[in-house]
Amino acid sequence: MSRWPELASHLANVNDVTEGSRVSIFITSPAVTDAADAFVREVYRRGGLPQVQLTDETYDRHALDFASDDVLGAPGPMELASMNWADVHVSFRGMVVPPDTIDERRLSLQRAGKGAVSTARWQNTRWTLVRVPSPEWAELIGVDFSDLMTEFFASTLANWPAHRRSLDELCARLDTTSVVRIQDADTDLVLNCVGRTWVPFAGDANLPDGEIATAPREDGVDGGIVFPGTFWFGGARITDLELEFEHGVVTASSAREGSEFVSRILDAPGARTVGELGIGTNPAMTTLTGDLLLDEKILGTVHIALGRSYPQCGGLNESTIHWDIVKNLRGGGSLFADDLPLIENGEVQPVLQRDYDGG
Repeated sequence: MSRWPELASHLANVNDVTEGSRVSIFITSPAVTDAADAFVREVYRRGGLPQVQLTDETYDRHALDFASDDVLGAPGPMELASMNWADVHVSFRGMVVPPDTIDERRLSLQRAGKGAVSTARWQNTRWTLVRVPSPEWAELIGVDFSDLMTEFFASTLANWPAHRRSLDELCARLDTTSVVRIQDADTDLVLNCVGRTWVPFAGDANLPDGEIATAPREDGVDGGIVFPGTFWFGGARITDLELEFEHGVVTASSAREGSEFVSRILDAPGARTVGELGIGTNPAMTTLTGDLLLDEKILGTVHIALGRSYPQCGGLNESTIHWDIVKNLRGGGSLFADDLPLIENGEVQPVLQRDYDGG
């Protein structure tokens, strides 16, 4: 039996879809049409007006091949108009396998244009992004597709109110934190969070979900962090990324693959500053996929986002970029909030193990 109607009902609930709601829907791959179809039906059932755009990632690749730099760097006018029209936006983002080679300079231009659309979404709508696994992606990372979908639904359809209450308790405790420290064999990063607010994410803005986040002080990040392995951002393959920070700013970066793309992303205004520090809290997510929207939710991981900060956390950094980068600490890393261990030597501590009922 399909579970897409369950997801559709949840999306309509968390985004308060009611009579007269104007709902913008993006589909980035034909593989997610069943999910979108169920949501369109639910919006109409509740008296809303859904409008669907096929923003297929395949078309983005055609643009990379043939569009001028000016066209690549500009936000899609229909996408931008949709964000200015809608009360609610839901994007069903299928996991499309990236090409083997890509022009990193041109991709960075395209990401800047898409960042402007994302900023309009943040500013103008109630929104949810749904990242949906695909058989092709499962094959890419060498896992069984049915197992990946089991994790997806267990991490998407959950008792989110109960998880949020549990995360609220944790956030209240962390609000008094001065310094967060991320450590392992090749990482020692210190993030000053004095005066900043921790917020829970529990089933509304991103699906799968389950994390807490804050905005470190803009001048308060120092040290180095390594992200071993391969992950993708906007279609670019990045392997073994290393970042060095001083007084809150990235001062050096390197990567075995994707270094040019990283450098160009960092050149965007505000992109060298950490806008978010996040901690995954979802125990139903266990498989590292290389996709940041999924991996950042895994219990036992921590992530930073370069660029735009969450204003509800007290963050002040503005940028068209918001780039989440995930570090898996389950292999022996540690995460401390002042002297409180959240993850120690690869083991998630009881304080971080929150109530969760998914599936």
